[in-house]
Amino acid sequence: MNNKITNEKTKVPTGIELNDKDYLNSLLSHLKEMSKNYVTVMSEASNEVLYEQYYQTFERIITLKRDAYELMFKNGWYSLEEVEETKIIEKLTNLTTEYNDLEG
Repeated sequence: MNNKITNEKTKVPTGIELNDKDYLNSLLSHLKEMSKNYVTVMSEASNEVLYEQYYQTFERIITLKRDAYELMFKNGWYSLEEVEETKIIEKLTNLTTEYNDLEG
């Protein structure tokens, strides 16, 4: 059973030169790293005004990250995997248990 969810791949030139897929993949990777870094920066902001400025930039970054992901998915350069409901329930149960353990 093929459980991949994907679109037809948009063809890009092959070879040593970068193509649209390469640029978009690089952009998505950078946006992922930036969003992680902004989470840290926001938690360490010295005051509320600074936090709000960081948060507004963070929101723009995650919107761009989502847009880049959707463009990659639309062009068939990113795929998803369909999983069985039992695996989703199992993961939810594990995360719920971990969360409850944190609340102690």
